[in-house]
Amino acid sequence: MLEAAGVAVFALTGALVATRKGMDPFGFILLATVTGVGGGTLRDLLLGRIVFWVRDPADVLVCSGVALAAWGTAYFRPGMLDGWAGKRLLIWADSAGLALFAVAGTLKALDVGISPLSAIALGAMTASFGGILRDILAGDRPMVLWSRDFYVTAAAAGAAMTALLSSLVIEPVIVMLVGIVTTFGLRAGSILFGWSFPNLPGSGSS
Repeated sequence: MLEAAGVAVFALTGALVATRKGMDPFGFILLATVTGVGGGTLRDLLLGRIVFWVRDPADVLVCSGVALAAWGTAYFRPGMLDGWAGKRLLIWADSAGLALFAVAGTLKALDVGISPLSAIALGAMTASFGGILRDILAGDRPMVLWSRDFYVTAAAAGAAMTALLSSLVIEPVIVMLVGIVTTFGLRAGSILFGWSFPNLPGSGSS
């Protein structure tokens, strides 16, 4: 359920970028699907598992449905999904997807018995890879490279909290909630209040 929610939310971010780029319906589907399943694909490949959407194409159908709904909205209600409002929706939906996938990726890795440190790395990669693919395919600068904003840092922190609490045998629901809140909270703080690491000496601001 957690991963399915992450797939849908990240697919929405892909569709929002497709709206800004003026793509056709198939462009919407491609960008939404790559974004929605990209991180989980990398995770499953690294774990040596059958990729989740190959085993069960339901997530691809979800991505396609989200993409077509977004295309229909953009076509019949021009301007609704782009402009300032669309950009803000993209940033916040991306933050939500980041949080969901950081936790889901970490838990999936822990389930197959790999070390907590490796699980944290996989959680961070699962959370960020789909967005990186989306931005590269759209010809944009990946969000992970935006200034010094907490992005992978937020994902890694949420993944680390998830791995730590899992080792303490805490209720799974609490583990998931704390991991999600940690990731989303750091990302939100970076967006709203400018939380970030300091500049490297002599580098200036980006």
